[in-house]
Amino acid sequence: MIYTFVAISLLIYFVVWFIISVVRNKYALVDIAWGGGFVLVAWVGFLSTLHATWQQLVILSLVSIWGLRLLWHLGRRNWNKPEDYRYIKLRKRWGTKFVYLKAFLNVFFLQGVLLFIIALPISHSFAVRNVNFSWWQFWGILVWIIGFVFEVIGDWQLEKFKKNPMNKGKLLTSGLWSTTRHPNYFGEATCWWGIFLVSLGQWGDFWLVLSPLVITLLLLFVSGVPLLEKKYREREDFQVYARKTSKFFPFVGKKDL
Repeated sequence: MIYTFVAISLLIYFVVWFIISVVRNKYALVDIAWGGGFVLVAWVGFLSTLHATWQQLVILSLVSIWGLRLLWHLGRRNWNKPEDYRYIKLRKRWGTKFVYLKAFLNVFFLQGVLLFIIALPISHSFAVRNVNFSWWQFWGILVWIIGFVFEVIGDWQLEKFKKNPMNKGKLLTSGLWSTTRHPNYFGEATCWWGIFLVSLGQWGDFWLVLSPLVITLLLLFVSGVPLLEKKYREREDFQVYARKTSKFFPFVGKKDL
């Protein structure tokens, strides 16, 4: 039943964000909705249970902290920002027929489906009551903390760098950005590996690994790293930066383009 509640709630949530985006003529607002969608899933699950377990309370707390921080960060940054180049390209590709339908299905509905899949550890934690809290779940909290630190500090360092007029046209290559070219994306993926471990009440739940795998693959090969690096790959300073800095995992892994 919890999965049905979550699916209906996400559909309504993204319909509302679609209407807001149409009114403001800016589909990039869907990026703001991403973090809040996970918070919605967590609270739908929490309000559907009578007596929350420690596992459920930890999941609720970690997801709420992560999602609300991301919602606030992207909302503050993107609400009045011009339409993102990615969505401008999509508009041109769609043409002039059935534009709203294409926008809803290709952007908002698709994000809702992906969010539902990635949020499976949250939904499952509230669908199945696990009263025990095992050693790997404590490790999950630690993994989440590491990911959250990378994501928050990475975003803060980038924002501080961009605010300095002296850095206009330059690349940020210091701080966490010297350990990986994408500390915020690495941090986001790591948070979900942590949430997966906390949601793993028993080894029969290991299928929930689909969640961190999907978000990691999306960030690495689809919507995160590739789009950003395509934007900078022709710049000589970025090529130098890429040769000495790992692509995703801090300090280790692939260097260069």
